[in-house]
Amino acid sequence: MSQHRHQRQSRVISSSPVDTTSVGFCPTFKKFKRKDDECRAFVKRVIMSRFFKIIMISTVTSNGFFMALWTSYDIRYRLFRLLELSEIFFVSICTSELSMKLYVDPINYWKNGYNLLDVIVIIIMLLPYTVRELMGRQFTYVHIADGMQSLRILKLIGYSRGIRTLIIAVGQTVYTVASVLLLLFLLMYIFAILGFCLFGSADKGDHDNWGNLAAAFFTLFSLATVDGWTDLQKQLDNREFALSRAFTIIFILLASFIFLNMFVGVMIMHTEDSIKKFERERMLERQVTLMGEKQVILQRQQEEISRLMHIQKNADCKSFSELVENFKKTLHHTDPMVLDDFGTSLPFIDIYFSTLDYQDTTVRKLQELYYEIVHVLGLMLEDLPQEKPQSLEKVDEK
Repeated sequence: MSQHRHQRQSRVISSSPVDTTSVGFCPTFKKFKRKDDECRAFVKRVIMSRFFKIIMISTVTSNGFFMALWTSYDIRYRLFRLLELSEIFFVSICTSELSMKLYVDPINYWKNGYNLLDVIVIIIMLLPYTVRELMGRQFTYVHIADGMQSLRILKLIGYSRGIRTLIIAVGQTVYTVASVLLLLFLLMYIFAILGFCLFGSADKGDHDNWGNLAAAFFTLFSLATVDGWTDLQKQLDNREFALSRAFTIIFILLASFIFLNMFVGVMIMHTEDSIKKFERERMLERQVTLMGEKQVILQRQQEEISRLMHIQKNADCKSFSELVENFKKTLHHTDPMVLDDFGTSLPFIDIYFSTLDYQDTTVRKLQELYYEIVHVLGLMLEDLPQEKPQSLEKVDEK
């Protein structure tokens, strides 16, 4: 009875129009394929090419240079047209890059954090124009939108692998650094309340630096960074607080020499680990590239040997050694050779030894040619007329 009821419920649920539409739509969506694969592949090659990256890096760098010039009112007045054209060019290049990447892969594009950073930079880039159009040129906070344009230089992060490595290192230190900062905050909380109770009294206390919890926190931050701590201590000494020096020394030792140095040490450790990982990845990439080249060479050698074996079967050569003798004439000293895997086969070893014999024969013939040249030059020197010494010439004259 329960099974019959369950089957009846399942029939009722599956007969709903929404499920019927989804069941019919999913296979259709899976079967859907774009018909512009060649164009997408071409655009992807353009985006991944080194020339395109050089263009983007040069564009972002030049725009940062023009933004530095834009901060001078005199230069902005003189080069207004040039700055305006550079801005239009930069916006066009960035929007074109975004359109090309979305065209290549509109779904996986949003899964990359650096692509999201590019989108945020473009939104910030278009923000001043939007604010001026909606709120007017006299809007109070329009200068904030102009100041945020300095963030567009962050587009260089996506094209610099070294910067990405450092960002990864910083991201890996988030939890450790958060723990260190939490301990530092607890330490400052304890000393802030203690400092308020010791030095923030209503009668003779230092109200500017220790009068409330916020002022005490700011004073402790100055002590932790060891910035102007002598002036703060001098103000406490002028009010003749007995425990002020011990309080300052203990807090500086704990906050500056322990927690801040611990923070720096954690950052250095993770940065070194990321750099070593980056170097290992580059080494692996080089090894993969070399292995690919070796595989190409090995495949080419195997095809050549197979062709020779096929020629041996169909040609008039009586033996493989005779085929090798014919093959030696086609060898060159610039031919690449890989002695992995395939180098252990007997035919390859035979060809390799024959190649070495051919090289020895060539060197021997060159030596014989040099000896003949030297012999001929010696004979030519002997045939030249020799000049008599000056003493013999004087005797002949007498």
